[in-house]
Amino acid sequence: MNVIIGVDPHKASHTAVAIDTSETELACRQVRATRRQVELLLGWAEPFGERTWAIESANGLGYLLSQQLVAAGEHVVDVPATLAARTRVLASGRSNKTDPNDALSVAITALRNDGLRQVIPVDHREVLRLLAKRNVDIGRQRTRLVCRLHAQLAELSPGGIRKELNASDAHGFLANIEPGSPVEQFRFDLAAELLADIEHLDTQLKESHRRIRTAVTAANTSLTDVFGIGPIIAAMLIGYTGDISRFRNRDAYAAYNGTAPIEYASGGRSRHRLSQRGNRHLNHGLHLAALCQIRQTSSQGRAYFERKLEEGKTKKEALRALKRQISNTVYRHLLADASTLAKA
Repeated sequence: MNVIIGVDPHKASHTAVAIDTSETELACRQVRATRRQVELLLGWAEPFGERTWAIESANGLGYLLSQQLVAAGEHVVDVPATLAARTRVLASGRSNKTDPNDALSVAITALRNDGLRQVIPVDHREVLRLLAKRNVDIGRQRTRLVCRLHAQLAELSPGGIRKELNASDAHGFLANIEPGSPVEQFRFDLAAELLADIEHLDTQLKESHRRIRTAVTAANTSLTDVFGIGPIIAAMLIGYTGDISRFRNRDAYAAYNGTAPIEYASGGRSRHRLSQRGNRHLNHGLHLAALCQIRQTSSQGRAYFERKLEEGKTKKEALRALKRQISNTVYRHLLADASTLAKA
């Protein structure tokens, strides 16, 4: 008997519900999130024989549990939280939001959907994703502190620094200020502390870039051969794409990264709109690559962009079209990389 075990994971506990192919609940078990969580769940599921584990948000709260189950030789699929919630809300009974009901809806969703992503052991792509995420986090934190420092300097001297702030300019600016009151002295001290924080983040960014270059080189990818894609963007694209073989074609990949427009039809009229769906990290990486190509007048991307403008497209529409072309190129290179790795 093939059994589906739906799991509603949380930080402190995990709730599992087993169902058969007729959606009949067979058993329910809740375990605490401890080092014995997999041991307890496997012992409970042993009588079911052939089984499939359906984990809600296997890349989120269910990441560790799903990876531990895969390492134990179990078959695990990832169930999106929105899809499981829709199953629970539209159910004729047990639609209240409780952990057992959530786990049941996860199991039913997995039973009814054959196209769910199978969870596989993480590899070097996960390293690239983590490095890319860390790099973005550092950059955002630095931007926030720079904005705050600009505000502090404008309160110390009229106009502040009227250009992009760097550490040497800020040091020179502060050297020419003589606080005239205790309040100004305190503002001055705060500005100096912010500047020290920014310099620390600059050091972290340099180290982050070094680690990304090393990791991308180790990945032996051909993505960096694409004009406008350096190590940082390559790390974003590889890390957030994951296993490229899970996309049946380049159109499915474009839908996943948000570069494929979505159809809007009503009353016999049909049109296409900008997609706000998909993985926004991937979309951002493709956006950066497109901007790099447009800025270089000798690039093929710039020629394609100008050709779209001559066809009557707006700049935004031409940029979106270029992003779709880059998405197709990235898909082709990632497929080639996967084929090369399989042959090695």
